[in-house]
Amino acid sequence: MNYRENKNQQNLLSQFLQEHGVKLSEDVLGKLYDFADLVVETKEYGNLISAKDSEKFLSRHITDSLVPYIYILDERRKTKDERGALSSIVYQRSDLSSKKWADMGAGAGCPVFPLAIVMPEVEFFAVEPRNMRVKFMNFAKEKLQLRNLTVVGKRFETSGLADLDFISCRALSTFENDWERAQPGLKKGGKFLTLKSFNNIVHLENNPAVHIYKYVLPQEEQTYALVNRGNE
Repeated sequence: MNYRENKNQQNLLSQFLQEHGVKLSEDVLGKLYDFADLVVETKEYGNLISAKDSEKFLSRHITDSLVPYIYILDERRKTKDERGALSSIVYQRSDLSSKKWADMGAGAGCPVFPLAIVMPEVEFFAVEPRNMRVKFMNFAKEKLQLRNLTVVGKRFETSGLADLDFISCRALSTFENDWERAQPGLKKGGKFLTLKSFNNIVHLENNPAVHIYKYVLPQEEQTYALVNRGNE
């Protein structure tokens, strides 16, 4: 598998981003392709992904990992619209500079690696207790030269991370359990963002404390959701 040459997967990723009003540079896209290849092709750290998912890593896992980025851009666009500014999405790096973001249970690096690639001004922490996953992420970090990412080989509760602007996780546990783990590490006004199957969080639709952002992924039948809760 070589994602730099897999035009079908590249097109599916590009179409997904275009549908959400996002355009990435060729350099950034290239790093996303390289990360996909590292996950699929690297074998010495154990089975990082199933054979089925390895064939659709861009369209399934990279797209999903970029949803928090898309959501943040969308929220900034709405804020600008409310202020009477232009409606186009304009990504201001200064908006997120010096922000700290931890990903709980980072596994093989989704969503934290794609997010670190597209948001180089944010300081990311990939928090994962499993030793082989930690070794892989450190290997991938060096290969991709991601200077804004630190791999933390601990459970989030014992990581010592605190006063964070963002905490994320992807399909880790229930929303309630994930929120309970994340909240102590968030600063006041910080945001918790988690990626779930919509069927698993439908009970939250009438919860005024959360915001649900529904989406579909290329060639996937089910509906997914990003759930956002602020630490007020």
